[in-house]
Amino acid sequence: MNPDFHYYAAYCAAIIAGYPHDEAQDIAYSNCFTDSCSATLLEKLKAPKAAATTQLQLELMDAGTDIIGLQDITRIWASFHFLPRDLNAEYPKRCSKRYLQKYRLICGPNGELVKSTVELAKDKGSQAVGIAMHVLCDTWAHQHFAGTPSLVINNTGGFYEILPDGSEKKITFRHSASAPDDIENSIYTSSLYISSEKSIMNLGHGRAGHLPDYGFIRYKYLPAWGGYEEITKDNPADYKLAFCQMIAALKYLRGGSESFECGVYDREAILDIEDEIDAILSKRQADASDDWKALGEKLSGKAIEPYDINKYQSEYTDASEKDKDDTFLGKYILAALRQKSMVTNRICRSGNNLAGYTIEFSEKGFKGIKAYRKLVKANREAVR
Repeated sequence: MNPDFHYYAAYCAAIIAGYPHDEAQDIAYSNCFTDSCSATLLEKLKAPKAAATTQLQLELMDAGTDIIGLQDITRIWASFHFLPRDLNAEYPKRCSKRYLQKYRLICGPNGELVKSTVELAKDKGSQAVGIAMHVLCDTWAHQHFAGTPSLVINNTGGFYEILPDGSEKKITFRHSASAPDDIENSIYTSSLYISSEKSIMNLGHGRAGHLPDYGFIRYKYLPAWGGYEEITKDNPADYKLAFCQMIAALKYLRGGSESFECGVYDREAILDIEDEIDAILSKRQADASDDWKALGEKLSGKAIEPYDINKYQSEYTDASEKDKDDTFLGKYILAALRQKSMVTNRICRSGNNLAGYTIEFSEKGFKGIKAYRKLVKANREAVR
């Protein structure tokens, strides 16, 4: 999803779920920051690089494609942007173990890891809530793609946009990184085709560019893994479900409901504004920030600050070493490490080695991974 949904729509959902304005902004900020928190930024802040929740293009270009490099990539993208739906999924046809491991990382909504992600954020602060909402929403936008470099999983073909009148329009892809998407003429920028199975060009939905992130788009295409069976994707319908599921999750995290269950959508909460949401999601535009912002300010009666990646950086860098964990970004870093540790461990325990291995600190504590000392410390303090 794009920043318009991760920031302003997340704010709207938090207000509807009952959060006050300031907390709703912090949740929205943490949600959007998940697309900004790179190792490069963390290095500048002198923070643990293991807490990275995304990778810049230059970082990916320099990333190794040996087993260690691929595991580093997969840990980030599978944990925060392409959460696997079913780690025990069976491919319908006989295939190699290596192929099956990649197939089992395909992202989708309402899997067990979504429930675990939301539950992990309970009572951990606005930062953890924001990360969980980012992950939850991306399972809707990024479904059918995997957060690991793989041509046999993530390559695509035969894209057609389904227009509101039911007619179809062929979608054209180009490979100029500097060219903006031409939505009016259905021309989109995608990653360059590289036949190497583990090229970073074949990570996630790179072969489809930003197309899956637009709320208005309805399309069909052929996935590489699908055996020539077409997939039809209706983003306006899916994004509305994501929004309603986010409200349900936020109500649980705020204490308004006893549990969070997959497949539950709080549709009643949006009855009074459903037409406005439908109008936003159906509008053909690259950035819906202004529309979501206007809706959020209508709901809360407060002005929403624009997203600013630098907002909390000086608080973190100016804090003493012992106080850093109590800053906004310090709490975000702990939440990111928890999420990455949980997902990586679950992937590993399923018999899949594509994301490597980390200790699940809540069960076993520190076992030699330096970057996870913070998790152990936070866990011990929470028990006291």
